[in-house]
Formats: sequence, C-alpha cells, structure tokens
Amino acid sequence: MTITQLQYVLAVAKYQNFTLAAEKSFVTQPTLSMQIQKLEDELDILIFDRGKKPIQLTEIGRKLVEQSKNIVNEANRIKDIVEQQKGFIGGEFKLGIIPTVMPTLLPMFLTNFIKKYSKVHLKIEELNTKGIIEKLMDGNLDAAIAATPLQHEHIKERVLYYEPFVAYIPQNHRLYSNKKIDTTDLAIEDILLLEDGHCFREGVVNLCKSNKGFNDERFQLESGSFETMIKLANEGMGMTLLPYLHSLDLKGTEKDNLHYFNEPTPAREVSLIYHKSELKLHIIEALREVIMGVIRGAIAFQNVQIISPVAKR
Repeated sequence: MTITQLQYVLAVAKYQNFTLAAEKSFVTQPTLSMQIQKLEDELDILIFDRGKKPIQLTEIGRKLVEQSKNIVNEANRIKDIVEQQKGFIGGEFKLGIIPTVMPTLLPMFLTNFIKKYSKVHLKIEELNTKGIIEKLMDGNLDAAIAATPLQHEHIKERVLYYEPFVAYIPQNHRLYSNKKIDTTDLAIEDILLLEDGHCFREGVVNLCKSNKGFNDERFQLESGSFETMIKLANEGMGMTLLPYLHSLDLKGTEKDNLHYFNEPTPAREVSLIYHKSELKLHIIEALREVIMGVIRGAIAFQNVQIISPVAKR
C-alpha cells in the first residue's frame, strides 16, 4: 500500500470517473487503474462498484476513503513541518473567501502579498461559510477569510478587522430623511436580503431579530448580489444593508443614499480562520500581516457592536 495509491483512490472517489481522475492526477488512465487494482488485490476488497455509472464506492470503499483522507493529509503535513522549521515561506496555499468579502478585500491585498511572497502559490476559492468549514475539516483548505465568530470547536479564528453595516436607503423610503439611523429603526419587511447561504444575510436577520415585533415570515425578496439589491432599492422595492467596504465602490448619486448608524455601529467581524491542527502558520501569519497592513487605512471605526453570522434559533 502506498500514499500514491490512496491519492488515486481519492481522485476516483471525487470525480467518479477513472479517465477524469487520471487526468486530474497527471497520470495515464491505465496507470491509475492498475495501481487501484493492486491495492484492491492486496486488501482483497472491491473499493469501487464499476458496474454503476457514475462509478460508486462500495460500503468498505467509503470507509477506506475516509481513512485515506486522513493518511494523505498527514503525509502532506511532513513537508509543511520541514518548511516551517526552515522558515521557508512558499509552496501551495489554499485559501477560501466568502462571497461578500472576496470582491472588496481581495483586490486590496493580493498584489502586495504576491510581490512580497512570490514563492507562495496561492490557490483562492470563493465559498460560502458552510463550504469553507467542510473543506477546512477535510484538509482541502489551508485557511479562509470569513465572518466570525463561528463557534466551531476545531477552528481557530484570528480577527482581521471589524466592518460596519451601512444602510442603503433610496429617496422614497421612510428613513431617507434621517441623517443617521438606529438599529431599532429597521423593519425586516422592507429590507432586501441576500439569498439563503450568505452569512451577511444571517447577520442582517440577527440584527433585526433584536428588535421587537420581528417576524421572519415576512421576507419579501432575496437576491444573490449586493448590486441587484441596490438596483431593486432604486426601483422602490425597499432598502438594504451593505458591508462598509462595498459601500466605497458606489458612484455618483448612489452615495447620497448611504446612511450610517448611530454608535455603537452594528458590524461584522472578519477573521482569518484555519483548523487548529494546521501547520502552515508561517504563511497564515504572513497573510494576516499583509491584510492588516492594507485594511488599517480603509476602516477606522472603533465603537462597534459585533453581529454574529451564526443563525439564531
């Protein structure tokens, strides 16, 4: 039994196709098939049911795949241990970022990080919080940038910044004339929300749940992007809430529709998160330093009230 054989098994389990698994593993299909067959012969089991399309794992195959993930991940960590000991900041680093942070934060730090740490091969993936947690737990991400606190026992959180909520209120809305607003002014029935699965949506809902009279059965409209919600608000469909960094990208008359909260300003906590057993801490620290270096000048709010992204029951 070899690590390579287990890697091939994981590839077939992922892609459910021997040809595609071989392509993704950069080997020929006969080579991959032969190695998996040798492993099955050695263990005297069938890992895959080849009679089904797409290929399916057998019952024992599912158990073997779960253990193989642990073995392959631990084997990969040997190189991480050596590089950390040498102080080498380089190699592949897989980073997940939630959709409501990606478009504003990534352009702020990516060029600086690449220039400073040219030997790090960043692989960045946009994922919602649920997908990030799953991949961190499976070892398929080294770290992620997400809204916190997540209250997950196996995940460590290191705060990067606090990002205030900003209200986008069009002229025809009841709150437009208010110079500043309070959280008690919010009514969930006229707030346009991101669709389910976005942690920023949960933050807005949690903020409104603190108000008396909250009714979670009165959601009118949900969208997949802030841009769509802004356009709908402009059409008189309600107001919406934006993360502060996103509000900086608004142009012209749309900036006149921005309204800020009285202190303490509701805000989300954005953190660099990773599994507690993660070993690439030297790269995580380098990433954190670069991000915090560029974000300090963009967000100067201090008196904030952190709104949790964890859905309230």
